[in-house]
Amino acid sequence: MKVAYVFAHPRAASYKLGQMILPQLEAGTHGVEVVGMFFFDDNVYILRQGDAVGERLARLAEAEGILLMMCDMCALERGLATGQPRWCEGRTSPAACNPQGTVPGVQVGCFPDLYAALASNPPDQIITL
Repeated sequence: MKVAYVFAHPRAASYKLGQMILPQLEAGTHGVEVVGMFFFDDNVYILRQGDAVGERLARLAEAEGILLMMCDMCALERGLATGQPRWCEGRTSPAACNPQGTVPGVQVGCFPDLYAALASNPPDQIITL
């Protein structure tokens, strides 16, 4: 089974991902194939360059082909992206928004970007934590 995680609740990335999911993925005991992770609110901070958990996650994501994407508005608000919100205010084409100061491989986007990025390798389930 393939899953994608959405980290939406406080400490979901630092605690649930960092203390439970990531160690299982690194050990090969998680039990499912993770195809993507989407980060909201303060959970984007785990993706900062130099964050120990984020650096481990980036290495794993590169090796396993896991999508790492953070919410554009959340990243912009926290200084982890430059540009503009990609799909707000009735836009019919996305604005430029790029990660800044993050671990390698992180993308910035909104739901249309997440759907497009997962289209070629869709999850069977999406789990929100």
